[in-house]
Amino acid sequence: MAAVAVAAVAVTGCEVTTGGSGEAGPQPQGKAGSALAAVDSLTVKGRAPKTGYARERFGTAWADTDSNHCDTRDDILKRDLKGVRYADGDCKVVAGTLSPDPYGGKDIAYARGRSKVDIDHLVALSDAWQKGAFQWQPSKRIAFANDPLNLLAVDATPNRSKGDGDTATWLPPNKGYRCTYVAGQVAVKKKYGVWVTAAERDAMKKVLHTCPDQKLPTGGNPTAAPPRFHAG
Repeated sequence: MAAVAVAAVAVTGCEVTTGGSGEAGPQPQGKAGSALAAVDSLTVKGRAPKTGYARERFGTAWADTDSNHCDTRDDILKRDLKGVRYADGDCKVVAGTLSPDPYGGKDIAYARGRSKVDIDHLVALSDAWQKGAFQWQPSKRIAFANDPLNLLAVDATPNRSKGDGDTATWLPPNKGYRCTYVAGQVAVKKKYGVWVTAAERDAMKKVLHTCPDQKLPTGGNPTAAPPRFHAG
């Protein structure tokens, strides 16, 4: 999706102070409902140690937390691919096309078992762990790892260059997608209460100032997984 055209930025005269030990942010900017305005609602803190992080702390990969009898990976493939084909029924995706890949802008063929398509966590699990998730209940971490709001089918090559980077350290090579990408990260961090570093906040604002009317995405799953799911 192309970035929204540049519009004027409205500046209010009030100052937002985050709770706890978070730093005070700059004056809020952007229209109500925009991703730019939402950046100022995020708590700003330093990154915590990665100590204790493991993928298992977010539960089994691709758990069916929405109870639709398809795992989360297949749900996202069905949502994001075109020309989807199934092994049987309408759950197990075996082929399709990512057209285009949002990170690189190219069409990528998907074939189960030899795929060049990854399912990316917009906000990486490790990044979330170092910015608050180490304090969460397991059910919230499981929900976070399987929330469609935080998931996107993408080309594996640029995705693996991202690692667990945040907006301050990595942006999609496809510049036309950067506003949508950063808005998605802001939405996920706001929904789950994941904090940002000062450098990350500034990087988010730098991108979103080019598209101040970019809407903040909403939706996704509840922020707690059903009690039948467990994390390590």
